Amino acid sequence: MARRAVAVGLGIAAALLLVVVVAGAWAWRGYQDFLSAPLAIPQSGAVIVVEPGSGAYAVVRLLAERGLTRADWKWRALLRLEPALLQAGEYRLEEGMTPREVLRRLASGEVIRYRFTVIEGWTFRQLMEALGANPELVQTLPSPTTGEWALTELLPDLEHPEGWFLPETYLFTRGDSDRDLLLRAHRAMQEALAEAWAGRDTGLPLENPYELLILASIIEKETALAQERGEIAGVFVRRLLKGMRLQTDPTVIYGLGESFDGDIRRRDLRTDTPYNTYTRHGLPPTPIALPGRAALEAAAHPEPGDTLFFVADGNGGHTFSRTLEEHQAAVDRLLNRKP
Repeated sequence: MARRAVAVGLGIAAALLLVVVVAGAWAWRGYQDFLSAPLAIPQSGAVIVVEPGSGAYAVVRLLAERGLTRADWKWRALLRLEPALLQAGEYRLEEGMTPREVLRRLASGEVIRYRFTVIEGWTFRQLMEALGANPELVQTLPSPTTGEWALTELLPDLEHPEGWFLPETYLFTRGDSDRDLLLRAHRAMQEALAEAWAGRDTGLPLENPYELLILASIIEKETALAQERGEIAGVFVRRLLKGMRLQTDPTVIYGLGESFDGDIRRRDLRTDTPYNTYTRHGLPPTPIALPGRAALEAAAHPEPGDTLFFVADGNGGHTFSRTLEEHQAAVDRLLNRKP
């Protein structure tokens, strides 16, 4: 009887052991399949935000809420066997990524980087409007069209923010603010201007870096052709040295402000403002736009020559002249081309 009971017990134990072995093998096979199977990430990808302080399994639950996976024991097993220290940020997941690949991505710190491009020749107002319209930036500035914040925070010793932000493409990540980017653009311009001033040609009629910034902004607005910047800079420098008025339309347009309707008229050229270089000698009181590095370089290294005038040639460039007679002839040719 005792032997029979022992035999029955051993049989039950063997059966239980077999069940455990089979269940373990099934679980292990399921776990291995889980590791190699991609998440249900769509072809377009998925964006996941790991908030600061988030635990790994909390992020797994977020993935599950998005329908990308199931938050079950297999994830817990993976996180226990291969602990992952996730880094806060916004991440892009691609179609076909496996659980291990997802964890590696979220622990890598390779967050999504956005681009914001400041265009050469923008005004400060246009820059502020673009910052205010960017959906990825945290908006902190009081108004997208006011210079008051920049004056108090960035330029406390100056009267005008125009020109003080370098046109470039800036990369930023989720959580960066419009203020952060504006500060970076300002620091970049300070550095670029200091470099241009330090390496400038001798004999320029410029008293300080700010005047170089003003001249560069006029050059920036006068031409979009890289090959013309140096020659236009040369014309302006020679006119300044000779005491001639600059007589450049972009300064007049800037002085007109919002009253400019897109067509400059003779009366505009005769209407005196601090920016009218037809009625006033020297440089205007401030920059008229945001000059790029190439315009700064042209202002610091104008091309030598003897031209003193230029006018649009009707093909996107300019005709340069040494004398007023040559210049007038070029103007007449331009007018005769117009229908």
